[in-house]
Amino acid sequence: MGEVIPLESRRRSAPAPAPPPSLRAPAEEAEPLWREVVGRRLRDLRRARGDRLADTAQRAGMSPQYLSELERGRKDPSSEMLAAAAGALGVPLREIVRLAHADLARGGGPRGPVLLAA
Repeated sequence: MGEVIPLESRRRSAPAPAPPPSLRAPAEEAEPLWREVVGRRLRDLRRARGDRLADTAQRAGMSPQYLSELERGRKDPSSEMLAAAAGALGVPLREIVRLAHADLARGGGPRGPVLLAA
């Protein structure tokens, strides 16, 4: 197997060093997270339809609180939950992925109008 390291020795190890300042991105330049970009697109699509949060959540089979957290980028949805939200909005999952990808390619924003592919 390998060498057994006593628990006391492992606790004394120093934390990993922080990256040098030149490699750290300032907060205002940080890339947006995937869940934030997808969430904004879900919210944009829901609002473009004129739907209330509760109505879309009911059609998707999730709580309004969970859908709200998705839209605000607080939750990382499973593929099943994302597909359910997309279906409740009448949009193919691939379209939400395409829109989010386009947003990320532009640096996460600004968002353009909600345009669905033909």
